[in-house]
Amino acid sequence: MRKRSIIIVLALVLAVGLVGVLTAGCGGTTTTTQAPATTTTAGGETTTTETKPELNASLNGAGATFPAPLYLEWIGEFTQKVEPGVRMNYQGIGSGGGIQQFMQMTVDFGGTDAPMKDEEIAEAEAEAGAKVMHIPTVFGAVTVAFNLQGVDELKLDQDTSVDIFLGEITKWNDPRLVALNEGVDLPDQGIQICHRSDSSGTTDIFTNYLTAISDKWADKVGKGKEVQWPVGLGGQGNDGVTALILQSPGSIGYVELSYALESNLPTATLKNKSGNFIKPSLESTSAAAVGITYPDDLRFSLVDGEGPEAYPIVGATWVLVYDKMSDPAKAAALQAFLVWALTEGDALAKELNYAPLPDELEAVVLDKLSTMQ
Repeated sequence: MRKRSIIIVLALVLAVGLVGVLTAGCGGTTTTTQAPATTTTAGGETTTTETKPELNASLNGAGATFPAPLYLEWIGEFTQKVEPGVRMNYQGIGSGGGIQQFMQMTVDFGGTDAPMKDEEIAEAEAEAGAKVMHIPTVFGAVTVAFNLQGVDELKLDQDTSVDIFLGEITKWNDPRLVALNEGVDLPDQGIQICHRSDSSGTTDIFTNYLTAISDKWADKVGKGKEVQWPVGLGGQGNDGVTALILQSPGSIGYVELSYALESNLPTATLKNKSGNFIKPSLESTSAAAVGITYPDDLRFSLVDGEGPEAYPIVGATWVLVYDKMSDPAKAAALQAFLVWALTEGDALAKELNYAPLPDELEAVVLDKLSTMQ
């Protein structure tokens, strides 16, 4: 697995691919057309091969930390090896911040794990004079990670998951936890909850799951990018919550799978809708998409999936784009990046434990991307 600095970096920024034509003004773009290539054969015949225009643009994006490790790798690969004339910068600031900056048009694209609301879309489209498109890129698992000395395996069912995060189960040796975890020496130690402090798509996925499985959670807390947590400490971004769990013995919280794996945090095995205890993995993340029907606007949920092998806390992550951009060179570069990521980026996604889109969904997304201008 590629090594990445996830825990100590609160805002992931990538600005690579500096080879290209410098333009006047910040973020300027140009398109450079290569001369046609000519080849002379041994018989003296000359053939001409048209070459595609080189892309030359600067793109800025911001948003979800959930997919940031993957976007970091994708951007590096694309700008260094595929289109060196394209420069890209992505800041992991949280889904709420990404949506806000996208709506304000201070970035060229946004990143979010929570689809925009209808009213947000209407406001953004009125401001931009263009249609908002949700482009799903990958699926990812939100894990329940913990820090408990001497304990590497933990099973949670729906009721215990809810009651821990409500603050109603306060000790690790609570009888309900002991009953679920036969043979595990759970200590007489208080449970410290760690959650997000920022507007977060990861929180949206996690609280949508808790709402789906519990009327009590729905009534007391509810779902969304920001909720009023009954208990716990807050951290900024997936990296911030991961750091909190690492430095807090007896703690438990929710983070995207790649953050837990990179930090060697153990994660709970959760009971799914079919009654099976499932560990978060690439395979169980992909299984969550079984039986899902995708709407035309591509805003959908994967939590509490029906599949017997599905991990129950899975979400998509989206890149937010406008179907028409004021700068054609930027539009061409962003379209090319997204098409490349979806068609050529699967190996990197799997390496970092993100699940590529199913073939049928990928085809729909590529068709939607073809309409970008």
